[in-house]
Amino acid sequence: AGIGAQAPNVSSKSCHEDERPCILISPRVEQDGVAWTMGDGSASGDRDRGGLVMSILHAETAETSYYDSSRQAGGAEAVGIRFRWPAATYHKCFVGKEAVDYMVNERLASNREEAVQLGQSIMEELSLFEHVTRDHPFADEYLFYHFIDRGDVSINETTGKKFSWDDYLDPVSSNGVGSLQPSLPQPDLECIPEEDVHVASHVWPLDEHNVTLLNHVHPAGWQDPDPQNKFDLVVIGGGAAGLVTSSGAAGVGARVAIIEANLLGGDCLNVGCVPSKSLIHAAHLAHTTKNTSALADSGISVGQVRIDFPKIMERIRRVRAEISHHDSADRFTKELGVEVYLGRATFVDPHSVEVNGKILRFNKAVIATGGYPSLIPMPGLKELHALNTNPGDKPRPYVMTNETFFNMTAQPKNLVVIGPGVIGLEMAQSMARLGTNVTVMGRSGRVLPKEDEDHALIIQQSLESDGCNFKLNVSEYVSVETTGTVLDNGLPELSFKIAEEIDGETVVSELFVDAVLVATGRRPNVTGMGLEAAGVEYDTRVGVIVNDRLQSTSNSNVWAAGDCASSFKFTHAADFMARTVIRNSLFFGKDKMSSLLIPYATFTEPEIASVGLYGTDLDEKGIKYRTFEKPFDQNDRSICDGTTTGGVRIRVEEKTDKILGATIIGQGAGNMISEITLAMQSGTGLGALAAVVHPYPTNAEAIRQAGDLYNRTKLTPTVKAILRGLIKVQRPGVAVPKLSH
Repeated sequence: AGIGAQAPNVSSKSCHEDERPCILISPRVEQDGVAWTMGDGSASGDRDRGGLVMSILHAETAETSYYDSSRQAGGAEAVGIRFRWPAATYHKCFVGKEAVDYMVNERLASNREEAVQLGQSIMEELSLFEHVTRDHPFADEYLFYHFIDRGDVSINETTGKKFSWDDYLDPVSSNGVGSLQPSLPQPDLECIPEEDVHVASHVWPLDEHNVTLLNHVHPAGWQDPDPQNKFDLVVIGGGAAGLVTSSGAAGVGARVAIIEANLLGGDCLNVGCVPSKSLIHAAHLAHTTKNTSALADSGISVGQVRIDFPKIMERIRRVRAEISHHDSADRFTKELGVEVYLGRATFVDPHSVEVNGKILRFNKAVIATGGYPSLIPMPGLKELHALNTNPGDKPRPYVMTNETFFNMTAQPKNLVVIGPGVIGLEMAQSMARLGTNVTVMGRSGRVLPKEDEDHALIIQQSLESDGCNFKLNVSEYVSVETTGTVLDNGLPELSFKIAEEIDGETVVSELFVDAVLVATGRRPNVTGMGLEAAGVEYDTRVGVIVNDRLQSTSNSNVWAAGDCASSFKFTHAADFMARTVIRNSLFFGKDKMSSLLIPYATFTEPEIASVGLYGTDLDEKGIKYRTFEKPFDQNDRSICDGTTTGGVRIRVEEKTDKILGATIIGQGAGNMISEITLAMQSGTGLGALAAVVHPYPTNAEAIRQAGDLYNRTKLTPTVKAILRGLIKVQRPGVAVPKLSH
């Protein structure tokens, strides 16, 4: 805020207790009709008269009139005139000395010298403001500066384009051609009560590995820091989005606090990516060694394979504990400079939040509370799930979600998986390969509802070959209850009843199982944190209501990232949403969520990975396209490895080679999809991919070969005739006609 003269046609407000007139200037305030400068661009102060003498430059007359702010009655009085041409109007002005005062008072700098250095860096390196007549650097003096419209300051000599924040911050994904995000199927939450709340996940058993995990991500006796002054950013939620937001913001100099009620690392570390991929690894080893026909075909024979399930689960806990230091409270505090609070956050007003009785005030807040699995409305299910987490002296029934699935120590004999989506199929195949009888249930009649139907069928058939059964036309989940029998693995037997639609008739059947995994979708974690007090609109099924910049539509100082605000419930999506939030909330960025190009993969065997739009999306949008496919049974490396299932499918615009979407199904699809993602991100067409040299033999050659298929479509009859003619004239004895001049 710069103190200015009371001048005609300039709105003023009192900002001091003594009611001295002043003009409030900030990046958000425009003052029109006048420019503040003297002949040398300085603001003279007459301290003996108790007022600040400064100048108002009238654009109409090109006169600089001096006004004395101490003369309030009857308007300001001109005390001198000096001419300067050309006249100009400067907006968004401030005084250097008062800017230094602000930085010191707000503890942005420890002293005035440091504040001057900070101001000079912003002025020289970022070109956000300049001296009004460009005669002085930033200084602790009564000199006037004005903010420059970002992007209009100068030209980047490297790119030849105007400077932008991309020149100073790591870029985020942007394909530059509009959104290529597909619509994703959402869980059916209509039958779930709105007051349904998240029950915190439990860590069990408390062996040395889980104790190490807890010491890292929720240490006992953790002392919250005492909040001092206002935070630049308060992040609520310590999962992928929250950790990236807090560490990234602290890394660029922001004062940041992160609040986590449960376990730092969120789902990905504790109950998602890390433990599930460790289980998939063990299942893959078991499948490879038990696949005696494939081994025999390669001249290998092995003895009987024994599955030690408790040992498999112990390794999962060990791997998780080893990785957990990266997300630990100690690392974020000591190495990254983030103030960590372990407790439940509750907003008390639009600019502050309470945790463990302490009030944290903030300039900006980010909600990154993630999501949680919902239990379907099935009689007996909720009660048995509660008993699984708190069995007391009773046998622990294995009625689980992904949040308790990795607590297992005994191997189930018969497992029901409710939900034929990504989580359900990955865990179903893994458990079947380890020797459990698995039945997958769903309502839609198919698995992986977003994937192309023929690809989804390949995945289903692969799981069936591993021993999984499917019941995909369930009309009602009737009931689940214990039978009173405890099996020899120590697990209570369960009666699981369903109703199915078979040949137009409703048939009720009963299965006897000892484990149930509910994987029917996730809902955003937005209740119980006082969002109403913060004026933040939300929907219990959709999440925090945000615009395309991930900013709350009802409180401009609050942002959201991750599962609590997006249908793309992937760790890598949360990561890049967090980067978008940092840029937009702290650095005036205008990045859009819809511009992120987000690939994703299902880690069954074979894997299936996709990026961009599916054929169904393109049909709905009315976009004409062509599809190019290269099956793996025509790929030499796949033939050598005996993994010829699947292939590469790429969709391009009808009349160009611009890639609109792609799916790869086969071994290593999750790794291979990144090449196509990069091509789409950089605007590289499918035809150009044909010119990319790939090592031989590799599965990824199929991508290049798909490019070859596209290029062959350019060989029209006319082009072929010309090429044949060029070859023909180079043959010996063929006369080349001479051109007449």
